[in-house]
Amino acid sequence: MIFGNIPTLPLETWIIILGSVGIFAALTLFAIWDAFKRDFPSNMEKVGWIQLAIFIPFLGCLAYFVFGRRRGKKYNAE
Repeated sequence: MIFGNIPTLPLETWIIILGSVGIFAALTLFAIWDAFKRDFPSNMEKVGWIQLAIFIPFLGCLAYFVFGRRRGKKYNAE
């Protein structure tokens, strides 16, 4: 038996783990999408924020929401 000695986790623990991963993934994807949709002073800054959110996922998306989101302007739909 390959997994014979691995302890099992209770269902409540799995719900907490998967819920946390889901929230984390949603925040990261929203940061990437929001940075992609905004107009930054330069394209390199936009690419930098997107790379930060991808390669340093949790801290990168937090940094984007605290600092980067203010720097970008929303596109006008006109």
